Amino acid sequence: MSLITVGTVAFDKIETPFGKTDKVIGGAATYISLAANYFTKNVKLISVVGGDFPKDVLANMRGRGIALDGLEIKQDEKSFFWSGKYHYDLNSRDTLVTELNVLADFQPVVPESYQDCEYLMLGNLDPNVQMSVIKQLKKRPKLVVLDTMNFWMDVALEPLKEVIAKVDMITVNDEEARQLTGEHSLIKAAAKIMEMGPRFVIIKKGEHGALLFEKDKVFFAPALPLEEVVDPTGAGDTFAGGLIGYIAHTGEITFDNLKRAVIIGSAMASFTCEKFGTERLLQISEKDIDRRIQKFVDLVDFDILLVE
Repeated sequence: MSLITVGTVAFDKIETPFGKTDKVIGGAATYISLAANYFTKNVKLISVVGGDFPKDVLANMRGRGIALDGLEIKQDEKSFFWSGKYHYDLNSRDTLVTELNVLADFQPVVPESYQDCEYLMLGNLDPNVQMSVIKQLKKRPKLVVLDTMNFWMDVALEPLKEVIAKVDMITVNDEEARQLTGEHSLIKAAAKIMEMGPRFVIIKKGEHGALLFEKDKVFFAPALPLEEVVDPTGAGDTFAGGLIGYIAHTGEITFDNLKRAVIIGSAMASFTCEKFGTERLLQISEKDIDRRIQKFVDLVDFDILLVE
């Protein structure tokens, strides 16, 4: 099942109350591709990097079976760079530096070898870039998933709405859902977003889990309580990668299967939080994933005796 992921491949510099890094590998498409790759080996990436991006990292991705035909390398330019500092609760952060570099004039090109796409994951990026990819595909994928953020709601709301109308599923956090719809109730917010076009809406609530909506159906997935959270950067992208990777693996687009996909995504995101950047995501095995998923099952498994 061919899966295209679109987004940034970048450098991050991160500081949390529990440590800090120099430049580490980050970017939405990086996390999405690596997470999805654990479930489907037909992941195809579209992004752009500069000549400063490590060749060994790209070789590692190729070695994992991630196709990079759609990765543009601008040898004389620098890769996208973001630096941020998290507050003690790790739910809020301050952006210290954003250098668009190669991303400033990025015009994605969908290679002919990507035209068999059955699943499309549009990572957080300029809505105009996301729309360009949709328009370049000769055949509509079975499922198009969009991830976005409040920045694009501030600076490119109308193009964003045009993309939202073209997708089957959208993932946003609770703050973004409220900003996009003007509704405080997440149930009302989800209903308004579905009226914009998507069949499914996922609203992420960080350490408080995630909500999945389809029409009048609602599913809640908890977040796994972790003994130690080092860095939440990329957790949302990893969630999206696990989610779309599992859907591509099963080929089943139903509410019940999406419930399983949300749990898979949450499990994958929990790994990312345990170390800086992509380090932990590169270390895990299938057994690690199985054990982590079982922890989610145990977290919500209970019997109850109803009073008659």
